[in-house]
Amino acid sequence: MSIFLSLLGGLGLFLFGMKMMSEGLEKAAGAKMRNIVEAMTKNRLIGVLVGTVFTAIIQSSSAATVMVVSFVNAGLMTLTQAAGVIMGANIGTTVTSQLVSLNLSEIAPLFLFSGVILVMFVKKPIVKKIGEVVLGFGILFMGLSLMSGSMENFRDSPAVINTLSSLRNPFLAVLIGLLITAVLQSSSVTVSVILVMATQGLLTLPICFYTILGCNIGSCVSALLASVSGKKDAKRAALIHFSFNVIGTVVIAIILAFGVDQVELWIRAISGDNPGRCVANAHTIFKIFQVIILFPFAGSLVKLVNVLVPGQDGDADGFQLKYIGKTAVFSPTTAVVETIREIEAMGELAIQNLRDAMEAFFQKDEQKTQRVYQVEKQLDFLCKEITDYLVKINQKEQLPLADSVRIGGLFHVVNDIERIGDHAENFADAAVSSTEDGTDFNKKGIKELMEMYNKVQEILAMSLEMFSTGKEEHLEQILALENEIDEMERSLQKAQVRRLAKGKCTAQAGVVYADMVTGLERVADHATNIAFSILDEDPEEDFDL
Repeated sequence: MSIFLSLLGGLGLFLFGMKMMSEGLEKAAGAKMRNIVEAMTKNRLIGVLVGTVFTAIIQSSSAATVMVVSFVNAGLMTLTQAAGVIMGANIGTTVTSQLVSLNLSEIAPLFLFSGVILVMFVKKPIVKKIGEVVLGFGILFMGLSLMSGSMENFRDSPAVINTLSSLRNPFLAVLIGLLITAVLQSSSVTVSVILVMATQGLLTLPICFYTILGCNIGSCVSALLASVSGKKDAKRAALIHFSFNVIGTVVIAIILAFGVDQVELWIRAISGDNPGRCVANAHTIFKIFQVIILFPFAGSLVKLVNVLVPGQDGDADGFQLKYIGKTAVFSPTTAVVETIREIEAMGELAIQNLRDAMEAFFQKDEQKTQRVYQVEKQLDFLCKEITDYLVKINQKEQLPLADSVRIGGLFHVVNDIERIGDHAENFADAAVSSTEDGTDFNKKGIKELMEMYNKVQEILAMSLEMFSTGKEEHLEQILALENEIDEMERSLQKAQVRRLAKGKCTAQAGVVYADMVTGLERVADHATNIAFSILDEDPEEDFDL
């Protein structure tokens, strides 16, 4: 019983260390790596390389694949691009088993001590996250050492030896690997356990080979579950991962069925006859072989998943979010990026609503006025839902540090966009009241109002672009325009007072005109706030790879 408890304790430490190390790496480097993945996946071959490096760094193919699925869900990556990254992620995940096979347990206490020092005594957040990575690495190998010691005692148990030695059915071995990986949601952990068992002589290499194949399929569960509530393209991306592993597993299983002894001899020869190295190398070689044989058929995989998941996403009744919420894939690495996309869509909707409101005012178009009121309800819905989502992700500890510092600014941007929508509604009200009252406006005043609105349109477009891209190239133009609009507001208000004094317009027209000018100036202020939101980040939180 004590041996079994020791084994469970070791497995628990291993899982916890793996989780701490993976999450620490995502927090410290997730934002930078995400930007690299997004920027460098236009070419499918480069996508494979980027997917390999990314997964090797964060030590989790599940996290990498879920991130890719969320990218596809948000429209930031095509299915063809996703195929390359997913293939690379399958290679990158084998780095864990390679590290485990090196048996670094003897220096694990050094990693533990260093990690504790960094986490407990250093205040800088980025260093703390690096400390979590180091600490997780140490805990991982301490758990591995404990598991190895426990399994060493199993060699003295006839019942255990007889049970494991009777495991000769390849199909059963694949099934076991699949089920354990599906439960643990980490093929790296399952392969590491297999590696330790092989090192202790508890499993033969052929059975290890088949169990690894099962692990490959089981690793798809996380992405499949994540895509269930996502868009159809998200489901297709998860199915690419699943299809890749199933097809690759079938091909390798056929090769093993006809030549497992030859494969075993070759693996032993390149691994120095070390069972642990044999398992790790087999895992890596199988994955590389899968990529080599399936890479030319990536386009066919995309066609296959389009057949399996046909059609396009339909429009749901009522208001809905495009990129976040209950119908989207959640990944800590991409949560803030997807929120920005959602806010960008909200901003475009608000700008269009402002345009409709102004046209309704100038053209006395009742149909556009009603459209403004309807869209304003949608903007209110988006404001509430996005704000709730920001509160939710702000509570997630796995967010990359560079993303965490942006969340405060995003709350303000959502509020600024919602206020722009409110001003559009006010302009629609002005259109209704002036139509009903038969208010006549001075032609020169209308022309001035149109000129001011054109400048407001310009600053809105540049501000939203600056927010979406995170680039500061329009900053000086925005500041200049904002000052120009402020000066124009003062000038137009004075001009309107002069027209009133000369009797060139009615008092009612003067009140509406003054409110419109003030409203446009405030819209420009909100636009400036949106642009400046990207400057709220603390540069000390950034991390360069």
